[in-house]
Amino acid sequence: MRPRRPTKKSPAQPDRKGLHPRNLHKYGYDFPALLNSYPPLAQYVSKNAYGNLSIDFADPLAVKALNAALLKLHYSIDDWDIPEGALCPPIPGRADYIHYIADLLELGAPDANQADTSPGTTLLDIGTGANGIYPLLACQLYGWQCVGSDINPQSLDNVAAIIAKNPGLQERFTLRTQHDKHHIFEGIIQAGEFFDVSVCNPPFHASQEEALKGTRRKLNNLARNRGDKTATSAKLNFGGQAAELWCKGGEQAFLKKMIKESLAFSTQCRWFTSLVSKAENLKPATKLIRKLGAVDVREIEMKQGNKITRILAWTFI
Repeated sequence: MRPRRPTKKSPAQPDRKGLHPRNLHKYGYDFPALLNSYPPLAQYVSKNAYGNLSIDFADPLAVKALNAALLKLHYSIDDWDIPEGALCPPIPGRADYIHYIADLLELGAPDANQADTSPGTTLLDIGTGANGIYPLLACQLYGWQCVGSDINPQSLDNVAAIIAKNPGLQERFTLRTQHDKHHIFEGIIQAGEFFDVSVCNPPFHASQEEALKGTRRKLNNLARNRGDKTATSAKLNFGGQAAELWCKGGEQAFLKKMIKESLAFSTQCRWFTSLVSKAENLKPATKLIRKLGAVDVREIEMKQGNKITRILAWTFI
C-alpha cells in the first residue's frame, strides 16, 4: 500500500521549515486522523497552551504511541512497538533521511508530494535497533528491498515481531545479526552481494554518563517549553540503550571505523551513508574518506525546525 499523502496546507497547518518536500509530516501532525487510525493514542492527547491538540513529548509512552499512530496512518504499518528503554525515533526526521537517500540515488519523483517506488533498490541499515525504522520507511515509501543488521539479538527479535505482523514486509525486509563488535560490514555483507546504499544512525556519545547529560539537557529544554523550570524525570523522551546511544570514542570513533571498513566492501555498495550529529566530526571523516580514495563525497544537510542534522555520503564506484 502506498503511503498516505499529506493533507493540504492550511493556515492552521504551517509548513515545518526545512523538511524534505516529499515528507508526509511537513505540515505537522493531524491528530484527529491519528486518533481515528490509532485509538490508543487518545489517552496521551490534550490541548496545549495554544489550544492545539498535542502530546507531552517528555513522556516516553506518549511518544511511542504517537509513533505507532504515525506508522499506522501514513505507512500502513500495524502493531509497531519497542521494548521499554529502546530508542524511540522521531518519525519526521527519519523519513527525511530516506527521502534524501532517494535523491542521492536519483530516485526521487518529480511530484514533490508523491514517492516514486523503485522495488529493485537495495538498502542496508547498520544498527537497525529494536525499532527498525529506516527499513520500515524505505519499504513503505519506495518499495525497496532492505536488510537490517544489529549486534543485539533482542532488538532484532522485536523487529522480527513487527515484520511478522505485517505480511507485506516479509518479502522485503530481512534481518542479520552482527556477531563481532569490532566489525560493521564484515559478517553482514555477503560474498557476491550488492547494495545500492547503506544507512546508519551511529551512537553519538562516548559513555553512558555523557548520554545521561544529553538526556537532562533535552528534558530541561522540553520543561522550559512547557513553562516549567526543570524536568521532573531523568528518563529520555526518545529512550536509547548501550550501542544505540554510546560507544567507546563516541560518534567520531564509530565513523572512523565505518569509513575504514567500507573500503573493503567498496565494490559491493554503491553509496555508504551515515548521519553525523556533531558538525565537528564532518571534517576528519571527510578527510579520511578522501584519503582512502573515494571518488565522490557529499554532505547533505537536513533541517527540522531549529535542529540541523547532516548525512555524510561517500562512494568508491
